Amino acid sequence: MNSLIIIATFLISLVIGIIIGMIMRKKVAESKIESAEKESKRLIDLAKVEAENLKKEEVLKAKEEIMAGRQELDKEIKERRSEIQKQEARIIQKEENLDKRSDNLEKKEKSLDKEYESLEEQKKDVADLYQKQMDELQRVANLTQDEAKKQLLIEMEKEITTEKAKLIRDLNQKSKEEATKNAKEIISYAVQKCAADHTSETTVSIVSLPSDDIKGRIIGREGRNIKALETLTGIDLIIDDTPEAVILSGFDPLRREVARIALEKLIDDGRIHPAKIEEMVEKAKEELNNIIKDEGERAVLETGVNNLHPDLIKLLGKLKYRTSYGQNVLSHSIEVSNLARIMAEELGLDAKRARRAGLLHDIGKALDHDMEGTHVQIGVDILKKYKENPLILNAVEAHHGDVEPQTMEAVLVQAADAISASRPGARRETLEAYIKRLESLEAIADSFDGVEKSFAIQAGREVRIIVKPEKITDDQMTVLARDVSKRIEDEMEYPGQIKVNVIREKRVVDYAK
Repeated sequence: MNSLIIIATFLISLVIGIIIGMIMRKKVAESKIESAEKESKRLIDLAKVEAENLKKEEVLKAKEEIMAGRQELDKEIKERRSEIQKQEARIIQKEENLDKRSDNLEKKEKSLDKEYESLEEQKKDVADLYQKQMDELQRVANLTQDEAKKQLLIEMEKEITTEKAKLIRDLNQKSKEEATKNAKEIISYAVQKCAADHTSETTVSIVSLPSDDIKGRIIGREGRNIKALETLTGIDLIIDDTPEAVILSGFDPLRREVARIALEKLIDDGRIHPAKIEEMVEKAKEELNNIIKDEGERAVLETGVNNLHPDLIKLLGKLKYRTSYGQNVLSHSIEVSNLARIMAEELGLDAKRARRAGLLHDIGKALDHDMEGTHVQIGVDILKKYKENPLILNAVEAHHGDVEPQTMEAVLVQAADAISASRPGARRETLEAYIKRLESLEAIADSFDGVEKSFAIQAGREVRIIVKPEKITDDQMTVLARDVSKRIEDEMEYPGQIKVNVIREKRVVDYAK
């Protein structure tokens, strides 16, 4: 019982102590809070004082800056006012000067008006005096004004003709000397660097035989072998008394080449009968296609032309079996390409374009037997199909003068084509074309007034013109030679150049009796 009372008393005392401690802590906390509030109030008041001081300082600084800005602005305004006053003074001075100049111009204008009136009066007097002098001159000379003018024009025409002839002679001589020298150097250099052999091809091919005994096997029983070969190739086989040889005749060089290759294969094989002939003809066609492709690639490689379409390369290869006036067209195209390139390099032009146009200029001849139109138009159409450069198309189209050349490279292709065609032995000319060219030369020369007779000589390389001495003077001869040369250039096509030789001769005959 006593122990319970003690425990209860202890617990009560503990509770009372805790309560008292809590009360004391609360008072201490309230005291600290109060002191903290006082301290914060003191700090706030202090901060307000400092802020007020800072505000006053900033206001003072702002006022000082405003005063300084006002002073600087006043100074600038004063300077600008001073400058404006100076400008106003200068403007006023200029206005005064302009007024003075205006007054002076008005005075000068009045003076000029007076002088103009005076000049008009003098002009009228001069016109009257001129008319009087003309009337007096007509009376003294017994010629009207129109008659005198006509006579003066006749005399002036004679003098001008003489001066014109002299000027033409001098200019021609100078230009010929310079142009001939430069052209000879360039052309001779180009020809020297591009030498080529020329052989005339015919419409027949000759196949050598190991012996004459094989001729009978080629003909076959009742001629069946020769008939089969002629039917498959379209070429005539001529087996005559020529020892150890068979002649293949035909105008199509490709078919003739197929027949030649097939016949040589049959001779090597030894078995000659229609079935074998058909087999060998097919093999010959394949071999010819390979040869055409190789020849086209050789031409491209030899001339250095790049990026050609494979179909164009094949067409170039076909030119190996195409001739023009006996000249091999592929060899001619390669030569034109090289000549054009060399001359372009010498003149500082586009050598790549020149050699490409030179190689392609006659490509239409690969198909002109199969298509309608000139080889020029066919070639242009083919190149358009394969998206060739328009400048190359123009060079191809202009190489025979069908259109005007647009570039210097096109002109070089014309020149190279003429050089290659006019080489000795390069081409053969038919008798009809030769006679026609001579007649055209003489007809052009005879068409001029004052020409008595003309003669085309030296295979058409020169035309000699004999004029009537009573109609053509020595000075007019120079003009006539120039006019004839111009007509020949405009109306004729010819390789190389034609010399125009004008001859004037006056003979006086008398007899001693």
